[in-house]
Amino acid sequence: MLTIEPTGAVLGATVHGIDAARPDEREFAQILLALGRHGVLRFPDQRLDIGDLRAFSARFGDIQGPSAASDAEDEAHVGTLSNLKQGGKYVGLPDAGQDWHTDMSYRDVMGFVNVLYGIRIPRRNGAPLGGTEFSNMHAAYDALPADIRTRLADATTTHDFEKFWEHMRRDKASTRPPMTEEQRRRRPPVVHPLFLTHPITGRKVLYCNPGYTVRINELSTRESDDMLDYLFGFQLEERFRYTHTWNENDLLVWDHLGTIHRAIADYGPDEIRLMRRCQVMATKVFDPDFLRPVRELTTEAA
Repeated sequence: MLTIEPTGAVLGATVHGIDAARPDEREFAQILLALGRHGVLRFPDQRLDIGDLRAFSARFGDIQGPSAASDAEDEAHVGTLSNLKQGGKYVGLPDAGQDWHTDMSYRDVMGFVNVLYGIRIPRRNGAPLGGTEFSNMHAAYDALPADIRTRLADATTTHDFEKFWEHMRRDKASTRPPMTEEQRRRRPPVVHPLFLTHPITGRKVLYCNPGYTVRINELSTRESDDMLDYLFGFQLEERFRYTHTWNENDLLVWDHLGTIHRAIADYGPDEIRLMRRCQVMATKVFDPDFLRPVRELTTEAA
């Protein structure tokens, strides 16, 4: 029987009693409801192959292709995040997500969830490394000063994939090459609301992030820069933050609409981290029919 165990922190819950490879319709509705409420869901001790991971992820929406807009076809993609090398080459992305961001806010169809499966977890003296830290954007919006919420109620922001890419090259010693013109063409800047109504909770969230947001479009350049500096600092206050500590065979699902996150790079090149990842776009979650089972659950509970 599926049960939800909240962490008691500002984010996070553990989902017990389910095989993520094959949840039924009611169980999946319970997962969606818990995702809206808790933002980050851990499914411990899962045994999933690539096909299982892809099938589970596709329940949430369309899976995007390689995030770097490579020459590969933009098809449902199970990515590898790892510092493991074989034949002198990394088997996956070695430095993905190592600062605060929201996946796929750089796309016209924004991201809904990440689905990340831990295969090898780095450890030192028995303690797991390479955690993932989150910040709660429902709570951040609720705590914003009322005058800012009023002033920016209808504001929009521009998100640019190249901002985070160049930040990793410039500030994090990433070996990734500069983006090509073709990559820029495939990942042009996009515009989203600054304050977004979350489709599951019906509450407002602060939808901006230091990784990809470059401009509040209704403000002057200087006003935008100042306000974004304030919002980026505000949304990372400790009261909003939660860190997931990984174990092997953890499956983690988190909500991109209601959280921002970063990977914690506290492990060395010989401390191996190996993950499988699906990045799922919000192609279903804004459809009322998709959420009808969730509404039925909330009606039952009432």
